[in-house]
Amino acid sequence: MRTNEIADILSKPTSQELLHRDLTRLAYVATDGTPRSIPIAFTWNGTEIVLCTTRNSPKLPHLRANPMVALTIDTEVHPPKILLLRGRAELDDVDGIPEEYLQMNGTYGMTAEQRVEWEAEVRSLYDGMVRIVITPTWVKLIDFETTLPSAVEELVRQRAERQSA
Repeated sequence: MRTNEIADILSKPTSQELLHRDLTRLAYVATDGTPRSIPIAFTWNGTEIVLCTTRNSPKLPHLRANPMVALTIDTEVHPPKILLLRGRAELDDVDGIPEEYLQMNGTYGMTAEQRVEWEAEVRSLYDGMVRIVITPTWVKLIDFETTLPSAVEELVRQRAERQSA
């Protein structure tokens, strides 16, 4: 997919809404060849998806061995809104707590006092983290109003052909 096509899709209001949600599902292939899919907090910085994890996270050796990933960000209502992304995970080991980690956990319902306590706990627990940075190389937005899954689009086209014959 070309960069301008990706940018066009990601700039749509529905995509922007989805890119500001709390969780994505990260899919990757483990070193034993089996698939993994995990929910994980994320933030969108305008060009990249940023995830943060502990330095001892079990997913890191797998991502180092095969950095190709897929992400799904979606809603729980009907009709669902779904943003599918693919890209390559770049791992960035950082000292301290990345600002993105604090941002991505800022939307949970915490009082100001709870937030101070949570942040103090995080800072005392982690001496560093790994930023997982994903630049989208392929995206698809499905909103069931203007866009559909490709298999459904094909069925709609086939139905139209049958009806016009």
